[in-house]
Amino acid sequence: MKNYLTLSIISRIREKSNSFIISELESQGIKGIVPSHGDILVSLYYSREEMTLKDIAVKIKRTQPTVTVLVDKLINLGYVTKKKNPHDARSTYIVLTEKGESFKEVFIDLSQKLNTKMHNFFTESEADQLESLLKKMSENL
Repeated sequence: MKNYLTLSIISRIREKSNSFIISELESQGIKGIVPSHGDILVSLYYSREEMTLKDIAVKIKRTQPTVTVLVDKLINLGYVTKKKNPHDARSTYIVLTEKGESFKEVFIDLSQKLNTKMHNFFTESEADQLESLLKKMSENL
C-alpha cells in the first residue's frame, strides 16, 4: 500500500487554523481563549440550556478531566459559570455568562472567516466532497 501524507497534511491544517484563530482573537484584544474552548462554547450556544461537565464531555468527545480544565479556564476568563442543580445538590451545571453570550458574535464572525479562508479555491461540490471524505476517514479511526 502506498504511504500517504494525509495525517501530516491534516496536522498542518489544524496547526495553521489554530494559529489563525488565536491571531484573529488577539487582534480583537481577546486573550486566553484558545481553539479547544470553541467546542464547549458551541455546545452551550446551541444547547440553549445548562449542561453538566459530563454532558459537555460526551457532546464534544473529550474526557471529563480535559473538559474540567477547559471549563475552569473559561470560568476564570468570565465566559461561563457554575450553577448548582436545584434538584440534585451533587450535580452542577455550566452556563454562559453575559460575557460568554456576547462572545457568540465574535465566534460566528471568526468561524465564517476561517471557513472562507479554508475553502477559498474550492467549488461548493469540492468542499462538500472533501468534508464527506474526511468524515469517512474519521469514522474509520
